[in-house]
Amino acid sequence: MIKEFILQGLKCASCAMKMEVAIKKVPDVLNVSINLINSKLRIETNGKIADIKEVVEKIVHSYEPEVLVQETNYISHSVVKKTKLLWMLLGAAIFFVAITFEYFFIFDSSDYIALVLFGISYLLLGGKVLLKMIRNVIKGRIFDENFLMGVATIGAILIGKPAEAVTVMLFYQIGEFLQGMAVAKSKKRISDLMDIRPDYANIIKDGNIIAVNPNELKIGDIFIVRPGEKIPLDGIIIEGESMLNTSALTGESVFRKVAVSDQVLSGCINQNGALKIQATQAFKDSTVSKILDLVENAAHKKAPTETFITKFARYYTPIFVGFSILMMIVPPLIFGGEWSDWISRALIFLVISCPCALVVSIPLGFFGGIGGASKKGILIKGGNYLEALANLDIIVFDKTGTLTKGEFKITTIKPANNFNEGELLKIAATAEVFSKHPIAVSILKEYDKEISKENLRDYQEIAGHGVSVIADGKRILAGNEKLMRINGINAIVSNESGTKVYIALGNVFAGCIVISDELKKDSLEAINNLRNLDVRKAIMLTGDVKEIADDIGKQLKLDEVYASLLPQDKVKLVEILNEQKRKKKSLAFVGDGINDAPVLAMADIGIAMGALGSDAAIEAADVVLMNDELNKLAEAVKIARFTKRIVWQNIVMSLGIKLLFLVLATFGVSSLWEAIFADVGVSLLAVLNSMRIIKK
Repeated sequence: MIKEFILQGLKCASCAMKMEVAIKKVPDVLNVSINLINSKLRIETNGKIADIKEVVEKIVHSYEPEVLVQETNYISHSVVKKTKLLWMLLGAAIFFVAITFEYFFIFDSSDYIALVLFGISYLLLGGKVLLKMIRNVIKGRIFDENFLMGVATIGAILIGKPAEAVTVMLFYQIGEFLQGMAVAKSKKRISDLMDIRPDYANIIKDGNIIAVNPNELKIGDIFIVRPGEKIPLDGIIIEGESMLNTSALTGESVFRKVAVSDQVLSGCINQNGALKIQATQAFKDSTVSKILDLVENAAHKKAPTETFITKFARYYTPIFVGFSILMMIVPPLIFGGEWSDWISRALIFLVISCPCALVVSIPLGFFGGIGGASKKGILIKGGNYLEALANLDIIVFDKTGTLTKGEFKITTIKPANNFNEGELLKIAATAEVFSKHPIAVSILKEYDKEISKENLRDYQEIAGHGVSVIADGKRILAGNEKLMRINGINAIVSNESGTKVYIALGNVFAGCIVISDELKKDSLEAINNLRNLDVRKAIMLTGDVKEIADDIGKQLKLDEVYASLLPQDKVKLVEILNEQKRKKKSLAFVGDGINDAPVLAMADIGIAMGALGSDAAIEAADVVLMNDELNKLAEAVKIARFTKRIVWQNIVMSLGIKLLFLVLATFGVSSLWEAIFADVGVSLLAVLNSMRIIKK
């Protein structure tokens, strides 16, 4: 059983990490993840917990009592009282500057009035920090930023540096304020990227058009979409015609003409004419809702880098707290010197050891990459798949509908003696009239005339060979060369590239029709673009015959081609190919997401092509390309690699700057003021760097 909660007001990344760990320890909880970006907690249990909300609230409130736990699908981002907080910071800053001026330039260091004023300023700025520290210590929870800041500033006061303690708390609060603004802005940018959810649906009531919540509509209800409005639910047009902008779903601003009886999808924007539409899906099951749900829940599937950093942060802070304690005690005993000096250096260690820069910026980076990709019509179901895309080594393609259009077309009609092209095509269409196979459909489409079924009898589909039917007393055979051979018919074998349909009438060979599936116009370009991105192998697996597969392989310059495969053969081949990929690299399979579900599951990354509106494709794949463009593959890899680059920049920058200041602190060069930059300053830089992904 999966339940979701909104943790309203959750801002602390470190607290979120600890909440996640605590909830995982609850009996009967199978899995849990907290997405700090949209404040969503997703918890999977075996269904034995009586009141899961009560359990969650108890744990959440033990870390953040002010956080509101809501069991809802709607995220209401409450706005922190920024104005009030800003005025408090400005007032405290002015108050502090005045005290500092008096402390250093008017009175001497023994002025108790100034010390009392420093104390008031410190409590104004750090009161909440101290209260949280005390509450957490009582509960046996230490090593969070409240503990680190509280101990560091109290230590500074005790060694006679009240001005430095208040300065550190002031800069910490300013840094937290700016970091909060930056994270909020990042969230808003990501939300704006996914601003495809319709706000209302127009219905006719008492002769008037009124706007209602799309959730209120049911299957079969009729609504109106005027020019410039978003389509709120999937449906069928029953009146009107217009052009639709599908960019919200596909990432491409290509208009699509629609008219009566056409299926339309939620999230598309109506451009000109008014449309009357009958709903075919409830709002919760509509295309736009599924896309938003996929993107919002993608953050719960964490990338290996993100998982590693989360574990690393749990040990990183306690280790450096241990170092700071050793620095307070060991150097004075061995090297001598002032205890206060070594204590001051140890306090700097405490401030710098806060892992917020890593804990906040890395999930923000991955979520930004997922959000940016979705804006371009590429749905990536998790940070793990985003990172796998960045490490792509081998890409395996299905043929029909992926590299080719999946639209069969007659390319050659070759009648035998005593038959002409028109006669041969009519005979073939008569044989295929009952079949729904794509090849049969292409023959019937080419003939494009009505065929009487009254005189047809004994229709048979012969598995793996073709069809047989008796028309006007004569048997017609249409199929492959084997069908002709089995029935003792001397067929003239064609050497042309394509699928051959051999025709016989009354045991006399009538000729051959060659049918081909056209390559997509961007197939070769897409494969070349992937090679330029250091994708080592491009391979095709198909159930088609070897001759056709080899021809496609030559045209696209594929590395390997495997033909005449059944679904289970494809699975075995992907298992073999998985062993050939380079170390720490990945293999992707690109298919239609319906027929190739076993192979999509076997690959590191299953990619569904041309999945606009296809429920089966969205369910089967790890990555969904919402239109039919193969070049989106290269774009997805580029976004993944850019995201990975930004994430590692944040890791190196955060740890590098902190390490530098730790070294400086060890030799007594840096102060607590500079340590604050190594903490909240680096966090702010990392968040701003992550925002580059969203802008890309």
